[in-house]
Amino acid sequence: MKSVFVVDDEPDICELVCLHLQKHGFKTKYFLTADNFLIELDRFLPDLVILDLMLPDMDGLEVCRYLKQTEHTAHLPIIMLTAKGEETDKIIGLELGADDYITKPFSPRELVARVKAVLRRAEREIPKHLIKIGGILTIDSHKYEVFVSGKKIELTPTEFKILYTLAKRKGWVFSREQLLETLWGGDKAVLDRTIDVHIKNLREKLQQAGKLIKSIRGVGYKIVDEFSG
Repeated sequence: MKSVFVVDDEPDICELVCLHLQKHGFKTKYFLTADNFLIELDRFLPDLVILDLMLPDMDGLEVCRYLKQTEHTAHLPIIMLTAKGEETDKIIGLELGADDYITKPFSPRELVARVKAVLRRAEREIPKHLIKIGGILTIDSHKYEVFVSGKKIELTPTEFKILYTLAKRKGWVFSREQLLETLWGGDKAVLDRTIDVHIKNLREKLQQAGKLIKSIRGVGYKIVDEFSG
């Protein structure tokens, strides 16, 4: 289920947009100020943002510029939703990196269609070496780096390999034996419980994102894409 954040200072607009997106299977959350929105981004990254230009505490164009210049949010798709319909505003927004631009008043059906289209494009454009999980966890297989809510997490090579193995197959359950085979080629000198120790350390280092690693009693471990269960 894709998640969308709506940032607009008009509660009625936020509720209308969220209602129609929810009818089409999206998870939504709205914010009346840029400040509250940016605070929430430190905890969770949505799949897309619908951003108004006229916010009470910060210009929407400045918010867009900040998101696109920040490594943690640079790939976050943005649709600008505003009463400003002048061509110059649209051009500035698109040049800053916005993915689409819708003016008020708008058709809810068209907005939902635009959201789906932007998400399809974004999925094709995400670099294959980046794995994003749970809205807060990013794994870069090229640089061997892991980020939680934009903060780099230092892992040992073994911890990274375990996390990457689980992340490549989200939802798949890996037995301890399978993980041992991946890491050490089935070296009999390595005990099954070694995996449990690494998983424990990994969860602690990942902090909140550690909850995405689930234990399957009597079998092994898997990684999920949302905080449930």
